[in-house]
Amino acid sequence: MDSKRPLSFYLLAVFFAVFVLFLYGPTITIAILSFQGPHGGLTFPMNGVSTHWFKELFQQQAVGDIWGSFRRSFGLGVMVMVTTVVVSLMGGLAFRKHFRGSAIVFYLAIASLIIPSILISLGVGILFNILDWDVHWASSGFGSQLTWTLPFGLLIMFAVFNRFDSAYEEAARDLGATSWQTLRYIVLPIIGPSLIGVALFGFTLSYDEFARTLLTSGTYNTLPLEIYGMTTSVTTPVLFALGTFTTVFSFIVIGIFALIYKLSSKRVKPSA
Repeated sequence: MDSKRPLSFYLLAVFFAVFVLFLYGPTITIAILSFQGPHGGLTFPMNGVSTHWFKELFQQQAVGDIWGSFRRSFGLGVMVMVTTVVVSLMGGLAFRKHFRGSAIVFYLAIASLIIPSILISLGVGILFNILDWDVHWASSGFGSQLTWTLPFGLLIMFAVFNRFDSAYEEAARDLGATSWQTLRYIVLPIIGPSLIGVALFGFTLSYDEFARTLLTSGTYNTLPLEIYGMTTSVTTPVLFALGTFTTVFSFIVIGIFALIYKLSSKRVKPSA
């Protein structure tokens, strides 16, 4: 039997390698440049290797409020995550009933995905100004980001409940469980891993969202906005160190959610 691989295999392998390089190349480049020596610059070749700029990152910066913006992004991400999980769960439960007008409600719920993000930000900012409300990252920024996270959460819940076996609920009711007990002890444990996925989507999409927060954050920047502002004034590798730090933080968050998902999957394994 001829074991020679066809030409298409090598073409696809090269294409995949180029794709991976394009996808992760900028992140890897920033990570390498963040380990410049004390007199290093923003480009190659590197001038020494050290952790100097990571130490500088935790010092008071002449320009930018790095840790204040980090706390705001983290707090906003948690707010968006919790709201996305709760509303997506309620929406998924509601759409299990084929109520009149459900198709219209569905398309309205996901319509914000096809609207340019900057227009969403502009619209929310204008609305708050018309209503004479303060444009603030915890209010208008929170609302604009939900237009981004909620559609994804709802789509995940729709897919989950589309495959959900209602026989578990019927068995619980036959044993005398109330609707609340059925939801708490049967439905939620089974769909728990999916809710963790929705939570991860909500947090990560919020944490690094730029366009929908640009015109709705008010006078206090979130971390993506702060980094963007620093690019016009910071001329040291401390900016790269910040990029490496936020990337590592994102991986840590993903790892935590993955661990929670693994533990929850082991706890609940309904038999057929």
